[in-house]
Parts: sequence; structure tokens; C-alpha cells
Amino acid sequence: MTLSRRNVLKTGLIAAGAAATPAFGQGAARTERWGVHELVFEGPQAGNPFDDVQLAAVFKGPDRTIRVPGFYDGKGVYRIRFSPPDLGKWSWETESSATEMAHKRGSFDCVAASAGNHGPVRVTQDGYHFAHADGTPFRQIGTTCYSWALQSDAKCAQTLETLKAAPFNKMRMLVTPNVESVATNPYVRTGKGPRDWDPTRFDPDYFRRYEDRIAKLGALGIEADVILFHPYDEARGYNDMKRTDDERFVRYCAARWGAYRHVWWSMANEYDAVKTKTMAGWDHLFAVLVAADPHDRLRSIHQINTYYDHRKPWITHASVQNGAAVLDDLRAELHRAMTLKPVIFDEVVYEGNSTKRWGNLDGQSMVERFWWGLIGGTYVGHSETYDPNQNADFSWLGQGGVLKGTSAPRLAFLRRIMEEGPAPGIDAIQPWWNYHLGGKPHEYYLKYFGTAAPTEWKVVLPGRGGDPKNAFRIDVIDTWNMTVTPVEGVFRMQQKDEYDVHDPARPSIMLPGKPYIAVRLVRV
Repeated sequence: MTLSRRNVLKTGLIAAGAAATPAFGQGAARTERWGVHELVFEGPQAGNPFDDVQLAAVFKGPDRTIRVPGFYDGKGVYRIRFSPPDLGKWSWETESSATEMAHKRGSFDCVAASAGNHGPVRVTQDGYHFAHADGTPFRQIGTTCYSWALQSDAKCAQTLETLKAAPFNKMRMLVTPNVESVATNPYVRTGKGPRDWDPTRFDPDYFRRYEDRIAKLGALGIEADVILFHPYDEARGYNDMKRTDDERFVRYCAARWGAYRHVWWSMANEYDAVKTKTMAGWDHLFAVLVAADPHDRLRSIHQINTYYDHRKPWITHASVQNGAAVLDDLRAELHRAMTLKPVIFDEVVYEGNSTKRWGNLDGQSMVERFWWGLIGGTYVGHSETYDPNQNADFSWLGQGGVLKGTSAPRLAFLRRIMEEGPAPGIDAIQPWWNYHLGGKPHEYYLKYFGTAAPTEWKVVLPGRGGDPKNAFRIDVIDTWNMTVTPVEGVFRMQQKDEYDVHDPARPSIMLPGKPYIAVRLVRV
């Protein structure tokens, strides 16, 4: 293959986990499994390359063939990014409307993933939890920072430094701004007015800057939940384009970022508040996204009032706004029962000092929602709205920076409890019979008491006559003070009645009589 200055094969660290870049022309490249293999070409600059030039590559591996769209990155540079899912030799050939980029060929070796590279997150076979491609469970403790990636370099660095010590493994983030930001123009400007921009011409510098933030999240082991549309910036109109312009935007984002193994897609935040789009329109954009993303990343959409039908086949998991649903485990579990998919309550009201009712939880109330969601077999998301002027837009939620609340350390403690639990996650156990237990039947149980402050708990578990009669050790967990206190001895279950088991020699345990206590039973 003849190589020009730009018509070369590059393979390197686009997201965490790719191989080092080889010298150009030195034979086959090596890219680790689930890393990013990038092709870079020199092509046309005349006209409008975003619309006038088509580019893709067909990658052929040991067991499958994958066609990957490319994108224009400005100044005559075109890129194709591919994340190989299988080990072994991969060959590729380009397809392009531009002669100078058509029928280029090459190959590379996909080698074993490096330490810390567990592959993209997928829905588990049971349909209700998440795990990486190599089987490592992913136990979601997420947060929302809408426009953090669009802030100054110093502010972004501060947010990333905060995340290093925080428990969060998923970050929800907007592509276009909703609050005051440094980066505000994803499209080429045509004048000075707020809507003076060309929807057919992206500004590659804007998207390059954004993907730098995505890559830095990946280096921290944090999933980037990329929100494509939102209703918060009517002045500029980025979310109110014509359908063809929306399609172009979705395809461009998918081509640029879909190869990053830690990217998730959220079609919109509060989709039903975007009044220029219909339900059929959102369905159409999902079809565009599915076709544009051969890497098949996770997909969701988030509402304010009207639930989207999460049973639709292109939805991988439910992203829900509902603070009341995680005030107990039963309401949380009902969402899972109805969607038949994993449920993340990405917005449950925020910890903060805002005058708005959606931004003034105390830390205890935020942590309580996470625990009730867990017992219900679901997942919960965090954010903060602390600001001296009680302006929620200038806070962790809006712009990132530093955490000021009290929930984050307790969520780190919760994450540890989750990671010590059964794989792939906690399920509600007979919720319709009011046991208020989560875990894995006959193996592991969690009981959470929330704001109640009992001094005793009768150790009764669901179990029929033919079920195993196992023995358990019990821990009393103070979810706020972050302590685990073992209860002395072993509890040996026997049949109590037709439906339940207990240890007749030890029918109950003493509790400390204060709120936010949980009990954990682990089979011995």
C-alpha cells in the first residue's frame, strides 16, 4: 500500500487501552481488544466535505465483518475509528465517493486487552444488570455534570481531579451547552446572532475538544453517558434543527465517538420538553443512531413527564427521572418489572441548597434513594446543586468543579457493598409479598430500613419446603456512618411455615435504633 503524509494507518490511544502508535509504513499494526484502531486519510476540502464526501471501511475479522462509517475532521483530514471486538487478524478496505480514499487496504493484529480494559459495558443475560464484555460486573454509581466538558481547561481539570477521589463510574454529559460555557459553537458561525450558524458544517475543534474530555473519563475508568439533545438552549437552537440536520448530527457523533468502549448514548435529556420533536421523530432518530453505530453502544432516553416506551427494541436500558420512585424499594422494582430491562434512575432530585424543589435534598436523602433503588434491583444517579447564590446552574450539576455535599463518601461505601455482593447485581426478592429484601435467594440478602429506627429485626426469609436450608452470617450496616458490625455466630435456617424459614434458636437480632441501617446476610 502506498502511503502519503496523511494517507496513513494510525493506531493508538484514542480512548484508554489502545496500542502505541507505530512508525508509518512499518508493517502490521497492533491494537488491543476493545481499543481504538484509527485510519487517517487525506481527502477533498472543496465544497462541503461533511455532506459531499462519503467514507467508510469494511473490517473483516476471524468471525465477523463490520462496516464502520468515517467522518471529516477538517483541513482535508478524514478518520475512521474502529474498536475490534475479537482477537486475531483484521483486514480492512475503504469505501469512498472520493477516488483518493477509495479501495485503500490494510490489516492489523488485535491482541489481548491490557490490565484495566474490560471491554464495553453490556446488558447481562438476565436482562436487568450490566457487565463488561469480559464478564466483569458493572455496578452503576453515576453522576450528572451537564456542561462540564464545555468549561475552561482549568475547570475541566478541576472536575477530573475531583472524580479521581469520587465513587462515580458513569458521567452524564451534554454535547451542546445548557449553561454558561467556554465552548458553545459546535457548528461554523455565519454571523453574530445566536442562530447564525450553519447546521451542515461542524466545527471539528469543538468536537475534538469534547472527545478529549471523553478520553480523559475513560482513563479514569468512568463511562461517558453522552446526551445528544436537550431542551435548555432555545436561543441557539441546536436542539430544534430540521430532521436532516438532526440526522447529520447523530451520525457525526456516532462516527467520532462510537469506537470508544466507555461511551453510552442518551438520545435526549427531558426529551418530552423538546417541543419541536414528536415521539415518531425520536423513534426515527434512534433508527438513525442504530444504523450509524456498528459498535452497538448502550442506548437510552430520559424524560421529564412522559415516560418513553423503554420496551422498544432499540432501548438497552431505562433512564428515568423520578424522585419518588426510590423512596421505597417496591416502587423502584415496579419500573424494572414494567420495562423488563435494567433501570437507572438517573435523576432522583439532587443534593444541594437550591431554591428549586428538584435541587435541595440533604445528603441523607440522596443516599437513602440509592439504597432503596438497590434493594429494588435498580440503579440510581447523583448530582449536586450547591451554590452560594442558590443557583443550580452554577454547580456540579451544571458545570462540574468540586463536590460540596456529604453523599459522595457514603456512595463510595455503598459501591463497596455492591462490589462485595453477588454478580451480576442485586435483585428484588419476592417484592410483591413485602419482604423488602434484595440479593440472591438462598445465598445473599440485603434488608434496608431507611428512615425507620428499629431496635430489633425478626430474621425471617422467604423459603419453601423444597428450598435449601442454608446457614448465614449477619452484618449490621450503618449506611451513613459507614460501619459494618458483624453479629456473633451463625444463623441456621429451618422451615418456619409454608412460605418462610428462620433459625428457631435465634429468631431475631438487635438493631441500634437509629435511621439508615441495613442488614446483610451472607451464606456460609
